[in-house]
Amino acid sequence: MMSLILRRMAAAIAVLLALGAATGASAVEQGTLDIVTAEGVMHRFEVEVVRTPQDMAVGLMFRQEMAADAGMLFVYAQPRETSFWMKNTLLPLDMLFIDADGLVHHIAERTVPLSTTPVPSRGPVRAVLEVNGGTCERLGIAPGDRVIWPEFGG
Repeated sequence: MMSLILRRMAAAIAVLLALGAATGASAVEQGTLDIVTAEGVMHRFEVEVVRTPQDMAVGLMFRQEMAADAGMLFVYAQPRETSFWMKNTLLPLDMLFIDADGLVHHIAERTVPLSTTPVPSRGPVRAVLEVNGGTCERLGIAPGDRVIWPEFGG
């Protein structure tokens, strides 16, 4: 059974890679993002930045691991209400919904791998940062903390 699941996942990844090549999808941008907690503690993350609908649709799907200080930042051109799901996502994630001023608006902690239940932003946001599940609790990151990223003026 596990072998069948792995073969299907490999086939899905191959299709996604082929679609990306066929559409001329650009490489994902890399960057460094800092989060400053209410206590003034700074936490640095190495992030992959996605901006296109195609890259956003794939996100962290099929990844089996991610470094403790890594994440994926989904950036929108304008603030908007959004909703994420965990379809084909194998890792539990913390989702930080970030407003236009760079403040953490809402956090969905330890989202359930493979779930298709929507995870809403609960208001307009400019970006969403996905990190490993449990990271926010471990580092004391909470709504109201500041995200330092050039597009938020930092």
